[in-house]
Amino acid sequence: GGMESMLSTVALIMCALAFGGVMETTGMLSAIARAILQRAKRQGSLVASTVLTCIGMNIIAPDQYLAIVVPGRMYREAYQGAGLKMKNLSRALEDGGTLSSALVPWNTCGAYMWATLGVHPFAYLPFAFLNLLNPMISILLGYTGWTMEKEKDFSVAGD
Repeated sequence: GGMESMLSTVALIMCALAFGGVMETTGMLSAIARAILQRAKRQGSLVASTVLTCIGMNIIAPDQYLAIVVPGRMYREAYQGAGLKMKNLSRALEDGGTLSSALVPWNTCGAYMWATLGVHPFAYLPFAFLNLLNPMISILLGYTGWTMEKEKDFSVAGD
């Protein structure tokens, strides 16, 4: 119990941050982001790219921390360039990264749910309405612009 039980979680967070830092310093993160952002020209596609990248990271990485930290670092400049407040990025990361992690059996969240509840993530998947709907709602909000706050001093030609 206590601090000792949290050491593996803290170590994983530190590894995720180090991994993101290495990817950013070596230019891998910007190369991946550039490839994705070539298709994400507008606000809606930027949010969709963020959410889908988080879900993809949960599928290929073993932990949700990577699915939040890596896309967060990847898309931060794109959100700033679009004049969007950082809380929009935070919401997209939460909706895509945190909520999808419990649905992936090999992710630490899915494995924890499976071990604790004795129910495979695919068994509770049809009933995980919040986990399934929130990413879609986040993408919809990105395309409609509703609740997508912009920085005060930012304006785009034609706005």
